[in-house]
Amino acid sequence: MAPSARRRRAHTSGRDLRRYAPLFAKRTTVMRSSAMRDLMELTARPEVISLAGGQTDTSLFPPGEFAAMMTKIAQEAAGKALQYGPTEGFARAKWCVREVMAAEGMGPEDDDIIITTGGQQAIDLITKTLIDPGDIVICEGPTYPGALPTFSAYEAEVLHVGMDENGMKIDELEQLLDRLGAEGRRPKFIYSVPTFQNPAGATMSAERRRQLVDIARSRELLIVEDNPYGLLRYSGEPLETLYGLDGGDYVVYLGTFSKILSPGIRLGWLCAPPPLMEKVVLGKQASDLCTSTLSQFFVGEFFRAGRWKSFIGESVDRYRQRRDAMLAALDTYFPAGAGWTVPEGGLFIWATLPEYIDTTDLLTRALGENVAFVPGTSAFADGRGRASMRLNFSGVDETEITEGIRRIGGVVARQVELYESITRPGGDGKQSGGSGSAGSGDPADGAGDSDGDGKVVAFRRQSLRPAQPEPGGEEGP
Repeated sequence: MAPSARRRRAHTSGRDLRRYAPLFAKRTTVMRSSAMRDLMELTARPEVISLAGGQTDTSLFPPGEFAAMMTKIAQEAAGKALQYGPTEGFARAKWCVREVMAAEGMGPEDDDIIITTGGQQAIDLITKTLIDPGDIVICEGPTYPGALPTFSAYEAEVLHVGMDENGMKIDELEQLLDRLGAEGRRPKFIYSVPTFQNPAGATMSAERRRQLVDIARSRELLIVEDNPYGLLRYSGEPLETLYGLDGGDYVVYLGTFSKILSPGIRLGWLCAPPPLMEKVVLGKQASDLCTSTLSQFFVGEFFRAGRWKSFIGESVDRYRQRRDAMLAALDTYFPAGAGWTVPEGGLFIWATLPEYIDTTDLLTRALGENVAFVPGTSAFADGRGRASMRLNFSGVDETEITEGIRRIGGVVARQVELYESITRPGGDGKQSGGSGSAGSGDPADGAGDSDGDGKVVAFRRQSLRPAQPEPGGEEGP
C-alpha cells in the first residue's frame, strides 16, 4: 500500500508569515491586485449578476463551427499545432492581425508584429522593456484597471491626465509635460485607450488625436495605444488610430482578439519599431517562450474561413442592444444625482454617484444583493474615483442587465436615504439642494467624483432619451 502524501500546513501563523517575509523582492511591496481578478471567484457564482468583468458573449460562437475548426486542425496540422512555435508568432497569426488592423486603416509589416498571450501580456512586455523603478508613465484618469497592477509591479510612477467626453485633455497633458520638464524629468511613455476607453467609454476626438501625435513627435515621446475595442462601434463614424496617424515611429500599438473573438484563446499582439521590438522579443522569450500555437492555428483557421467580419457584426448588434438596455435601466433606477457616459462602442459605461458615496463600500453591499461592478478607485493610481464605478454590459443579457442595475440602484437609494437622514436641516427630510436631489456633487451640475486636485470625469448626466431642460435652467448636451 502506497504511503499517503504529506500535506502542507496552512502557513497562516505569524511565525509562518515572518519566515517568508525576508524572501520577498522589494517590488512586491508596491504590487497591487486586479479588481476584476479579485471579483472573479465571487462573480462565477450562478446567482451573482456580474457587471464587473470585461467579458464578451462567447455564446455567439457556434459550437458546431468551433468543433469543425478544431477537428480540421487536428486532422491537418496536429503535430505543428501541439508543438512550440516562434517567439514572434506564426505568419498565419500575423496575417490575421494585419487583416484586423487594415479594417481600421493601418498597414504594419510582419516584422512590426509580435503575437502575445493576450493583450495583458502586451502591456507587461512594453512595460518590462521600458520601465525602471521610479520612471513615469502618464495615463488618462481614469485608466484601464488592468494596466495599473502591471505598472506598479515594475515600480513606475503613474501620473493621470483628466478626461472629458472627447478623451484625454491635451492642454492638461502639455502642462504636465512642461512641469516635468522644469523638474528635469520626462515620462517613458504615455498610455492611452483612445477609442471607447476602458473604463470611461469616451472616445478621443480626431483633433485631440492629431494633437497627441504631434506632441509625441515634437517632444520625441512614446505613446502606447491600447485598442481592444476599435471594431466594436455602435454609432458614430470611425476615427483614425494614433498608430495610423503616426505610422509606427512614436506609437506602440497593442491589440487583442479577446474582445472581437474570444478571451479564452489568450491571443493579442504588439506593434513596435525594430529597436523596441528586439528587446520586446527578448522579454517574451524569458516570460513564456512563445504564445500558444494551438490558439494561433485556431485564429488562422477562423480567419481563413472568411467569417470574421460578419461575426464581429453579430457581436456589435448584440452589444448595442445591451448597451441600450443598461442606459435605459440607469435612467430608471439611478438617482437624480448620478451621471454616466454614453459610449459609441466598446463594453463599458462609467457611472458617477454623489460624492459622499464610496463605491468600494457600495460594492460590499451590492454583493449582498448578488450583483457586482468595478469600483472607480481601481482605475486610478492615486486613490481617486471613490464615487464612480465601471459597468460592463456585454457579458450578460438585457434581462440580467436591467435586474443588476435595479439591485445597484436599490443599494444606492438606501445610501442616499441614510445620508439625507443625517444631513437634512431641521429634520424636515429636505436637503438644501432641493427636494428629490441625490445630494451635492451632482454630475448634472458639472460636478463629479473629486478630491483636492479637482474633478475626475465631469461627464454630465446622459441618456438615450433627449435631454429635457430643467425649469428655469439650460438644456444639457
